[in-house]
Amino acid sequence: MAGDGQETMRAWRVHRYGEPLQVLQLDEVPVPEPGPGELLVRVEGIPLNLNDLERINGGNMMVRPELPYSPGMEVMGVVAVAGEGAEGYVGRRVAATTKTAIGGYAEHAVCPAAAAFDVPAGLAVADAAALFFPFHLAWLGLFDRAELKRGETVLVHAAAGGSGSAAVQLAKDAGATVIAAAGSEEKLALCRQLGADVTVDYTTTDVAEVALAETGGRGVDVVFDNVGEAVWEASLKSLAYNGRYVMMGFASNKEVADEPFVVPRRFMLANARLCGVMLNYQSDEMVAFLKSALGWNVAPSSLGARIQAEILERHAAGRIRTVVGEVVPFEELPRAVDAMANRATVGRVIVTT
Repeated sequence: MAGDGQETMRAWRVHRYGEPLQVLQLDEVPVPEPGPGELLVRVEGIPLNLNDLERINGGNMMVRPELPYSPGMEVMGVVAVAGEGAEGYVGRRVAATTKTAIGGYAEHAVCPAAAAFDVPAGLAVADAAALFFPFHLAWLGLFDRAELKRGETVLVHAAAGGSGSAAVQLAKDAGATVIAAAGSEEKLALCRQLGADVTVDYTTTDVAEVALAETGGRGVDVVFDNVGEAVWEASLKSLAYNGRYVMMGFASNKEVADEPFVVPRRFMLANARLCGVMLNYQSDEMVAFLKSALGWNVAPSSLGARIQAEILERHAAGRIRTVVGEVVPFEELPRAVDAMANRATVGRVIVTT
């Protein structure tokens, strides 16, 4: 039972895979219970993520949950109940990743305490919800992996999207020159508002040609890429000697996430560094377990807490801002997901309960 006495809740769930408007169904279901080290969050805001889509249409995903279930890998709200070992979180306002990256399209969601980070009580719901995933991803890519330095040049793909718009701002705040690639004049205008020094419409212009021209033929120091296969070759052409290619995601073709598409010799000829990024915060014990059992390197919760503090400080100082394209009520969630699926959104879409 939730801390507010509710025994049931509304949840958008899929009973079969398909298009969002066809398969997302509003159900009344029991409020889940958190286990040890877990939190039950009374949801205030639900940021929509592209990775939610395969959990709706049945596309490529690491783990295929048993139907029916509620998609949603990220929520923001107040902790109503805490499991054993996490009691100190009750009453705290947090942004969090959901358990096994599902369950967020609901009025309550279970989240690991290791992946929950405080947000100020005075921060508006949309801002509080929009700061977590995109800015953490951008921070991990630019600073934790690529070690971006003042005076360097960054090429940001999908620069008007969630993590792309965050990367533009964090890179500029760090003193870098930003080349932002996006697919429409509206999106390019947003990138310029966020501080991009150069903008390029990838639908009409060769991004690599622009990157080389803007750097005197040297190439960029960092490529921030959450598009994947569609921009791979142009990105390699754009890189400087000893440049860093930050692989954030595969929005253009998720199927390649588990298939070979990197040609070793081609990458060797680039004389570059390939940096993989996965936002997955875990307790110290789980970090060690995943390394020994699966060979994965995941980030400790302590790193996430430090990044969250840095992001909140910059936001409070006005050095960065959230990019919220739309705020929609819970009842309109399927329409908002459909718009995201059709690339008709800019920045983050936040659903409020």
